[in-house]
Amino acid sequence: MTTYRVCCFLRRFRAASNEPSEELGDVFQAYADGGGGVMGEEALRRFLREVQGEAAGGGDDELEATAREVMAFAAEQRLLRKGGAAAAGGGLTVEGFHRWLCSDANAALDPQKRVYQDMGLPLSHYFIYTGHNSYLTGNQLSSGCSEVPIVKALHDGVRVIELDLWPNAAKDAVEVLHGRTLTSPVGLMKCLEAIREHAFVASPYPVILTLEDHLTPDLQSKVAKFSLAQMIKETFGDMLYVSETENMAEFPSPDELKGKIIVSTKPPKEYLQTKNDADADEAGVWGEEITDDKVAATAMTTEEKCAAAEEAVAAAAVDEEMQEAETDKKTQHGVDNEYRRLIAIPLTRRKHDMDQDLKVDPDMVTRLSLGEKAYEKAIVTHGAHIIRFTQWNLLRIFPRSTRITSSNYNPLMGWRYGVQMVAANMQGHGRKLWLTQGMFRANGGCGYVKKPDILMNNDPDKLFDPTSKLPVKTRLKVTVYMGDGWRFDFRKTHFDKCSPPDFYARQVGIAGVEADTRMEQTKVKMDTWIPAWDHEFEFPLSVPELALLRVEVHESDNHQKDDFGGQTCLPVWELRRGIRSVRLCDHRGEPLRSVKLLMRFDFT
Repeated sequence: MTTYRVCCFLRRFRAASNEPSEELGDVFQAYADGGGGVMGEEALRRFLREVQGEAAGGGDDELEATAREVMAFAAEQRLLRKGGAAAAGGGLTVEGFHRWLCSDANAALDPQKRVYQDMGLPLSHYFIYTGHNSYLTGNQLSSGCSEVPIVKALHDGVRVIELDLWPNAAKDAVEVLHGRTLTSPVGLMKCLEAIREHAFVASPYPVILTLEDHLTPDLQSKVAKFSLAQMIKETFGDMLYVSETENMAEFPSPDELKGKIIVSTKPPKEYLQTKNDADADEAGVWGEEITDDKVAATAMTTEEKCAAAEEAVAAAAVDEEMQEAETDKKTQHGVDNEYRRLIAIPLTRRKHDMDQDLKVDPDMVTRLSLGEKAYEKAIVTHGAHIIRFTQWNLLRIFPRSTRITSSNYNPLMGWRYGVQMVAANMQGHGRKLWLTQGMFRANGGCGYVKKPDILMNNDPDKLFDPTSKLPVKTRLKVTVYMGDGWRFDFRKTHFDKCSPPDFYARQVGIAGVEADTRMEQTKVKMDTWIPAWDHEFEFPLSVPELALLRVEVHESDNHQKDDFGGQTCLPVWELRRGIRSVRLCDHRGEPLRSVKLLMRFDFT
């Protein structure tokens, strides 16, 4: 029994049990040999073939290997009844079956973390794990700057690191910080050395270094440009990728760029402009619920669109003058050609005319950066242009500067249109960052995920439209059987001081194109550390190649806000069929030590 003290009384509850849920027990009995309470080797192979789909891709040899692994696991755990396959009573016990189902070897994604996609295509063919303000330890206004979050991002598989370069107070050296704020700086060399040491710990594929140059013309001329070029070359050495030609007709592939660091720069004007829009605060530790952010954009009236266009033209005129003046200053002081040669991926200066900004040059590929607000407007009027542009060129979207809490925006807004570099504040924990973490669990967690073929089709009559009603390609059936592990990772009174928790899967559903996005939830299981829901859901999917499965568990509280019990986000196209173990993460995206769900995935 488990007891909880309430004032001067004791409340007693049944102790947590390791028994499988009712439906899981039924699955075991359906394959157990003759009611003997064990699953022999032949029955196990049938289960692996019929439920787990193990023979679908690898054939009988892989099925046999998996069966041997299961039996070896059960024997190691002393959950294998002696007697052998042919002897009466020999085989896998229900406890051994359940224990193996919960093991990491039976994870929903391939536990080997293999890179399986074609990595020999140009960079524009991939979604790239992209960081924003990679040096910040917290909020955008007053947190510290450090090389530590850069190191963590690289260890997590992030492949695009951003550094903001500013002159120090004495105007004689370069610092990294979020300019015009109260953030404390970090030395540029610390950041560069951290990148060199940790760039390829998690992935061998290229790291793109975007430098936001906010240096004064005097510093650029006397110190920074020459010094910066030397610092980069001497720090990275042979790791630095230098293009043989000034203008590339096509980007190299991730395979060709293995072990390389690539410099990409853009003008600092987007950070110098004043932004007046404000964001709503994130709600709670896990953030506000994700909505389809295109709703606000498509709701614009014709008059609003015209007004926005006039505003953009006026802003463009002012910005052109500022950029021309800046260019003149740089020309007067001389731009170091050595530094220019280090820029392997140049950024095209925006013309503030989307027709021109998104024009594809067949002789030269480039990178374009758009702020979140500008991009939201662009997908309303130039969605098809964005898809065509990103088939050849790189596009980066970055969050509004008014997100001072380091919150993020819905990355699917970018991925739906083929945007490769959807920049995320890695310190901005919440649902929208969870989507980014989920996307880049794919392809072995290498930081590059091949875009689906539908986004690379350039036939004008077949160009993908993520807002259109599309036919259903497949249906994903998801069964949430049960969960366990909270009792090991949390103190007894963490969720409820008077009783065991009341867990429910608050979010079970799909984030993807608009037609596929849907969320459901299970019933609440009262007063138990091991909830058994046995709840089945079905999700019709029109674009499974862009679908992410979201799962959140919460603890129901009638008098206060529900407590957060864990979450995960998984790429649907990599889910392994059958009954699988799903490890949950905390609000930062770090895996919880013990908390797992048992779920079943079937595609029909």
